[in-house]
Amino acid sequence: MGLLTGLLTLPLAPARGVAWIADRLEETAGRETADPAVLRARLAALNRALDEGEIDQERFELEEERLLDLLEGRPPGPVPTHPAPPPPGSH
Repeated sequence: MGLLTGLLTLPLAPARGVAWIADRLEETAGRETADPAVLRARLAALNRALDEGEIDQERFELEEERLLDLLEGRPPGPVPTHPAPPPPGSH
């Protein structure tokens, strides 16, 4: 890169830096979600959350299935963003 090109593209440096950081974060997240030890630890934490009443059985089963899919190398199912409403008449 020449001096003139470097000076002309200098205002784009922050955007290139952000893109580089985003790429590194994506790589790290991909490695962590594929690491069996990390997935087993997340399963253990999920079981503790259920045992301590932090999550309900339905949320547990959805997340457990997703983590087991990742552990077995299958594409994961959707991640629920909020708990499902209680069934009608359960009040």
